[in-house]
Amino acid sequence: MVATALVAATSIAAAPLPATAALPGAGSAPASTGPVWEPAPATTWQWQIVGRIGGLEDVDMYDIDLTDAVPRRIGTRVPGFGRVTWAPGSNAGIVERLHAAGIVAVCYLDSGAWESYEPDAALFPRSVIGNPTGWSGERWLDIRPRSRSRFAPIIWARFALARRIGCDGVEPDQNNPIGNRPGFPISREAERSWYLSIARHAHAEGLSVGMKNGVEVIDRATVSAFDWSLNEECFYYRECGREMPFIEAGKAVFQAEYTDDWRRRGGAAPGQVADRVCGRAARRGLSTLIKRRVPDALFRPC
Repeated sequence: MVATALVAATSIAAAPLPATAALPGAGSAPASTGPVWEPAPATTWQWQIVGRIGGLEDVDMYDIDLTDAVPRRIGTRVPGFGRVTWAPGSNAGIVERLHAAGIVAVCYLDSGAWESYEPDAALFPRSVIGNPTGWSGERWLDIRPRSRSRFAPIIWARFALARRIGCDGVEPDQNNPIGNRPGFPISREAERSWYLSIARHAHAEGLSVGMKNGVEVIDRATVSAFDWSLNEECFYYRECGREMPFIEAGKAVFQAEYTDDWRRRGGAAPGQVADRVCGRAARRGLSTLIKRRVPDALFRPC
């Protein structure tokens, strides 16, 4: 989706970053730093990764854009790749606000796509950058195992910075090239193993992590590896049943439907879409929001 990258502001017990911090490389994930947030089905949430965040909704969790939430100018170094400077974001201070309100802060970033507009874009070699994802300035990454060492340290560095700045969890996006045209011959098993690697590295940083989309590789291993799921439009695409293993495991499924798609079926307004899906969402135990084209300030929960 839109927006990505780095991370959000302080956590309840986060140590401040020095002006330039060296972040971990790509090797095997170190041991986890401790327990992470594990939400149960029907946990409430708001998802806003574009625009300024004003008054806070009364929910358990906010999912916010990481770049927008960077609290101050921060310089980091990714060993073997180079240095990055992150500017203060348009929602600087939002993580502190969320924590002060007792709300969990999950931070959104792309982990399977390159974005031309991110501060670390120049660190990615051309050889791992594929076709456009459909979002402006964004292209698929070559997530095949043999290619990961050429870019994965940059992603793991984002996770490390997320933890050090204070995010409680991360929403890594664009890890599901199957069914798209990424520009590389990526197999279902390569996609699945990339998801599992993401979960391991996020947990190694002490971060809660959700499995974003990827219904084609949901199985016992992925359900066990992730703390929750985030699905886009399973009602529209008639695939919500594939998310049920998370619910059956006692894990939340955060879910969104978009009016821009539902208008093709007579659901142009949020209320119209809610009438079509909310009863079914409640019966399944899904935490469903109605959004427009992207997750903005609109708050229409089921």
